[in-house]
Amino acid sequence: MTVGTALRQRVEASFAGAFGRHPDLIVASPGRVNLIGEHTDYNDGFVMPCAIDRFTLVAVARANHNEARVVAADYGDTVDHFDARIPIAHSGLRWANYIRGSVDQLAARGFVPHGFDMAVAGDIPQGTGLSSSASLEVGVITALSALFDWNIAPSDAALIGQAAENHFVGMACGIMDQMIAARGKADHATVIDCRTLECHAQRLPQGIAVAILNSRVERGLVDSAYNDRRRQCEEAARRLDVTALRDIDPSALECARHTLPEMIFARANHVVGENARVLETRDALARDDLAAVGGLMRASHVSMRDDFEITVPAIDRLVEIANQSIGEAGGARMTGGGFGGCVVALLPRDDVRGLATAVARDYRAPNGQSAELFVCRAADGAMPI
Repeated sequence: MTVGTALRQRVEASFAGAFGRHPDLIVASPGRVNLIGEHTDYNDGFVMPCAIDRFTLVAVARANHNEARVVAADYGDTVDHFDARIPIAHSGLRWANYIRGSVDQLAARGFVPHGFDMAVAGDIPQGTGLSSSASLEVGVITALSALFDWNIAPSDAALIGQAAENHFVGMACGIMDQMIAARGKADHATVIDCRTLECHAQRLPQGIAVAILNSRVERGLVDSAYNDRRRQCEEAARRLDVTALRDIDPSALECARHTLPEMIFARANHVVGENARVLETRDALARDDLAAVGGLMRASHVSMRDDFEITVPAIDRLVEIANQSIGEAGGARMTGGGFGGCVVALLPRDDVRGLATAVARDYRAPNGQSAELFVCRAADGAMPI
C-alpha cells in the first residue's frame, strides 16, 4: 500500500505535538468510489465499489491513563477525550462522533480498550461521496484491534463500523462503504453481496483509468434524504411482500406496478434495475467490454436522476460532459448518496487528458468553480503500514 509521505508526516507530527511521543503503529484506511450499484446495499442487493488510494491515517499508542485521547490533524489539531469504560456520550465535535461511535460499538461487543492516544489525518475529500466517514471508522477499529491484539476480522470490522454509523452517528447507511474500506483489493473492483457479505474481486482491465470528478457541489440535505429513500424502499418491500427489494425481479415488479404509489414504484424500479446492472457490469469487465460498461453506467445515472431523484442539475451536466468526451470507450455516472458530490468515470488512461480539457472548458458549479479531477488506483483495504 502506497501512502503519501506528506500525509504520514502530518499524522505523525500531530501525534507528537499532542502527546509528546511516537505512535506504536499507524493504520491506513482507504476511501472508496462506487463504480455502480447506488442505494442497493441497504436493500440486500449488489454493489461494485473499489477502494481508492486516498486514505485516512490512524496513528495510535497505548497509554498509562484510562482515557481515549484523540487529536484531529485536519481540524486544527483539536483534541477530543472520553472514557471508554463508561457509556460514551456524543461529542459536540462532528468528526469525533465517528470515533466515539466506533469505540462504543467495540465496547458493546466486549472489546473495551485500555487508555490510548490517537491522531487521525486524511486526504479523502470530505463531503463529496467518497466515504471519508467509513474510512475513519474502519481505520479506528483496525488500529485498536492491532494495538490491543483483538484480531478482529476485516468483515467484522466493517460491521462494527456500520453499527457505529447506524446507532451512534444516526446515519442509516448500508454495509458497502465500511466493507470496501476493510476488504478492498489493489487493482480490483469488488462485487459485494450485501445480504451474504460475500465479496468477489473483479480485476479492472489494464490501461483503464478510474477518474473522479469533484463537482464542487456540496451535498445538501443528504443525510435526511438518504434516510427518506431507505424508508421508501422498505415501504416498497412491505407492499410487495418481500424481505427486501433484492427479492423481486423486474418482471414481477412491473406486474405489481398498479398496486404501488407512483413514487414508491419509481424507488423500487431503480433498485431492482440497479441490482441487475451491477452483475452485468461485472460480466462486462471480465470480458474487457468498456462500451457495455459505459452503457450500464449511463443507464444507472438516468435511473438515479428520474426514478430515485437524487441528482442535481450541475451533476447531470457534469455527467453529460464526461460521457460526451468519453464516447463509446467507457462511461460516467454520479457516485455516492446523491445531491452533489462526485462523478466517477471509467475510461482508457490515454483519454484522461481529453476528459480534463472538456470538463475545464464546459463545466462550472453553481458557485462558479470548475470541477476537480483526479485519477485513482484501486487500493487494498485497511491495514497497518
